[in-house]
Amino acid sequence: MRPENETPALLLGLIGEGIGESLSPTLYEHEAARHGLLCIYQRIDLDELGLGPANLPELLTAAERFGFAGLNVTHPCKQAVIPHLHELSDEARVIGAVNTVVLRNGRRIGHNTDHYGFSQNLRENLGGRAPGHVVQLGAGGAGAAVADAILRLGARSLTLFDQTAGRAEYLAQALRTRFPGIPVDVGGDPAQALRRADGLINATPVGMRKHPGTPIPGSLLEPRHWFAEIIYFPLETELLRIARAKGCHTINGLGMVVHQAARAFELYTNGIAADARRMAAHVAEILARRAAAAADRPTHPA
Repeated sequence: MRPENETPALLLGLIGEGIGESLSPTLYEHEAARHGLLCIYQRIDLDELGLGPANLPELLTAAERFGFAGLNVTHPCKQAVIPHLHELSDEARVIGAVNTVVLRNGRRIGHNTDHYGFSQNLRENLGGRAPGHVVQLGAGGAGAAVADAILRLGARSLTLFDQTAGRAEYLAQALRTRFPGIPVDVGGDPAQALRRADGLINATPVGMRKHPGTPIPGSLLEPRHWFAEIIYFPLETELLRIARAKGCHTINGLGMVVHQAARAFELYTNGIAADARRMAAHVAEILARRAAAAADRPTHPA
């Protein structure tokens, strides 16, 4: 039995590639402490371990044996993890992607909180404007959740791009079934698509430290466009920086990760509601400290 004065522990983790800069550990550990919980959050970086999505079965089994309450799942495992789960929430089943796995009573239950996180981020930061005609880059696990969310938020049309052959068309067909009154197409020319678009979403990993650069030329953006990024490490990707410099209305990925984490926290703790505003303030404080530390470092040898 646990001693009466011992703080309950919550063991969580994140599985993905190139996640060394992820703020998930501090997000969950800090919020858990505010609820009197000791949270230990581990990054399970596939790159550092020399593993890939094929190793998901053994990683899930290990997490269960070590007593993990749950796992966050990110690129490139959000769809690959599904065959190794016992149950899916309705949202995860419809979207076809999982970013949150609850491990409870010997069962692995997959959820999708990306959808909620992206929706909340846009509601709070789109500035009251309608989404209009939207171009989305990326049709993978995160892209599936984001595409569904933007259509539910009132997009007039959606044009999808993806480098993996057939993936954009597969997602487009699924969306047409769920949203029969909204045009959903697979794009061929980003320049042509953006000429008629009101907004652009980057749901690819391009822009992360491991995948530097931009998924499309920044020259295609115009000041009239709004641009939403789902990447939050780094907080300002190259394409986000270009969009801001051009005068576009920009939305970074921080709000999405905070809101999806708040929803996941509630799932992991079986009903304890997280304070998303407090989580966002905590992350903002950390990012400010990082920026200050970076500014103090010498840019060249003395």
